[in-house]
Amino acid sequence: MCEAVGIIEADANRSADTHLLRYPLPLEWGIDLYLKDESTHPTGSLKHRLARSLFLYAICNGWITGGTPVIEASSGSTAVSEAYFARLLGLPFIAVMPRSTSAEKVALIERQGGKCHFIDEPSALYDESRRLASELGGHFMDQFTHAERATDWRGNNNIAESIFQQMKLEPSPEPDWIVVGAGTGGTSATIGRYIHYQKLNTRLAVVDPEHSVFFDAWRDGNRDLVATRGSGIEGIGRPRVEPSFIGEVIDRMIKVPDAASIATIRYVEDLLGRRVGGSTGTNLWGAFQIIAEMRQSRARGSVVTLLCDGGERYANTYYDDTWVAAQGLHLDPCHERLNNFHRTGNW
Repeated sequence: MCEAVGIIEADANRSADTHLLRYPLPLEWGIDLYLKDESTHPTGSLKHRLARSLFLYAICNGWITGGTPVIEASSGSTAVSEAYFARLLGLPFIAVMPRSTSAEKVALIERQGGKCHFIDEPSALYDESRRLASELGGHFMDQFTHAERATDWRGNNNIAESIFQQMKLEPSPEPDWIVVGAGTGGTSATIGRYIHYQKLNTRLAVVDPEHSVFFDAWRDGNRDLVATRGSGIEGIGRPRVEPSFIGEVIDRMIKVPDAASIATIRYVEDLLGRRVGGSTGTNLWGAFQIIAEMRQSRARGSVVTLLCDGGERYANTYYDDTWVAAQGLHLDPCHERLNNFHRTGNW
């Protein structure tokens, strides 16, 4: 156990903290927007932090020991990051995923040494993961249950502590708002708890894709809601309210259409000089709305959001015109709103 924890800590020590980038807004607005660039982690996304925490949590609980197979219900970035840590520890890793998962995602997981176990019925994802873990004598990591408790929200270099440390020398060091999406709910829980623990005035806004139930559950106080389809924005949004989603730490939620998320990442490509993933578009759309409201009330200050992963993973989806058209998404109205915001500061 001590050796495994040491290996993970050494890996973290080799990795520098992720950058906090300034987004180009007019200086006369008096509002600064920052992006916490989580794409610079070794596995290229925000989920690297989650995977590290989940492994440490499972090891220290005695759930993972030498040779334990690790199973996760994921076809995305979490599986990529968990495969990385499993290989680091010399453990077998299996990602349970729908058979419809893209070849690109499968390749990313396999590149990190993981194996993919396909199922035909997505609703059976969790049951199949538990069955496989039981059959193999392994551990089902269950990110959606353990995300909010695996990270030490009081500090210990979590993402919230990192943001506030990096903001210390900025013109408005205590952000008016931090804007994040929710997939497991772990990131919003960590940031919200940290804000309260440190007695800060920063408010937390969570953006939610159109087919996710988090927004409706938070608004109505109903955790039993279930959607008929999954989110169109990978990494955030869920068809059910996951155990790790803690709505009480959230000050505001914003519903974001999928077309808006995708239009945003295409719009900001030239401004950032790079491509970013769809969840970053969701974050920015919400951040822009908040900034416009701040301008309307003549407030000055700062807003922080997350750059969750790079856009290279989405070349055949969000950045492909044929794919966008096949989804029935119309980006032009959203593009016009983005153009108006950047020109006038109005929403």
